[in-house]
Amino acid sequence: MATATKTLQATLAPPTAHKERKLQETLSGYREALHDAFDAGCGTKNAVNEVVTPYDLSSYAKDALKNYVPGLVDDADELADDHPVRFTERGFSLDHQPENAIEWYVKLPHHEDYHLWFPVRINPAQADLWHDLLDESAEVGEFRLQRYRTSWELHVTVDYEVQEPDYDSTDDDVTPVGFDIGEAHLLAGCACENGSPSNPLLVNGGRARHLRKEMFTTLTRLQEQDAAQWRIDERFDHYQNALTDIIEKASRRAIEYACRFEKPVVVLEDLSYIREDLDYGEWMNRRLHAWAFARLQGRIEDKARAAGIPVEYVWPEYTSQTCQACQHVGYRNGDEFRCTNDECWVSEYHADINAAVNIADRHDPWGESLPLKPAGDDISRDGSACDSATTHRETSEESSQMTLSTFHGSEPSASNSET
Repeated sequence: MATATKTLQATLAPPTAHKERKLQETLSGYREALHDAFDAGCGTKNAVNEVVTPYDLSSYAKDALKNYVPGLVDDADELADDHPVRFTERGFSLDHQPENAIEWYVKLPHHEDYHLWFPVRINPAQADLWHDLLDESAEVGEFRLQRYRTSWELHVTVDYEVQEPDYDSTDDDVTPVGFDIGEAHLLAGCACENGSPSNPLLVNGGRARHLRKEMFTTLTRLQEQDAAQWRIDERFDHYQNALTDIIEKASRRAIEYACRFEKPVVVLEDLSYIREDLDYGEWMNRRLHAWAFARLQGRIEDKARAAGIPVEYVWPEYTSQTCQACQHVGYRNGDEFRCTNDECWVSEYHADINAAVNIADRHDPWGESLPLKPAGDDISRDGSACDSATTHRETSEESSQMTLSTFHGSEPSASNSET
């Protein structure tokens, strides 16, 4: 069996005045201890312990600080003011009372000898894992308490067993399913059955792109108006939650698509260093850094592992500029890819699907390098022909797939999106 990790979400039922005060005391004390340890540059657990020991916090919160602060000191130049309270797994207790209107209860440690039980509303889609935590068939990790303007939220990390994929990396009897992540189209997927592209998937990226643009514009305006911080935080949370919803739906559709094929292997680009390699000017870099490539890839990988589907990463260079049929480098213009090889049967192709096919084809069970036949340096100075995962050209919302059969699906509109 393999192990997968997921973060469960729950909202605390409105607490009594007494419990609200205790939660606020815990949050204030934790953040003060966190800032003091960070400002002191504590790079070891012992150093953190010396700072946080006097605080009226539970040992579970103090131990979480000891684990968290040394890495934070190494990685961060400054500390945000809205950190959640972190607790180690030892402080987590769960109760289930199905006879009550609110069925789930969590014990939160206030300080060493004082704990409070809180009724919580769980995400119904995660109910199975909450039951697994209750009967200890899943293992709880760190859990975090966060205060929002009108509510308290609890995030619980859980490790649970999933079926180990029946997969041999040298097996050539699998169906590689490549996924390309971009802006005009949030996600393009294509399976290669017996070496041939089959029934591609496109998820439109217009909604996500619109939200990112609106988020930047709105937050900039609020900051220029010296708006209250809670207003800025509230709007930021609104946009982040909307983008998270889009990512969750897109990643779910990706795995549903992969599951349609025999012995699927999800193939993704290794984009570890792509943002460090980009320099298209301040405006373009801001847009690219705002788009969480790794976030969507991570959710696809998580869901694939949970479904027992293996995941492979391949090198990303030229995936949207290389012809999937002859491997010559052509060029792309928005949604359109054009092959420059006169002898190739491909003349025009949907660029993102072409990239997805190339990604799938780079899953080579024998570990051999796949050929690349450049027809010249095709990358323009402004980056307009860059890889589809980072392309910044504004394109039509309508699809322009030209060679394959009609693709399945696009991102649902806001009025009829899934819950």
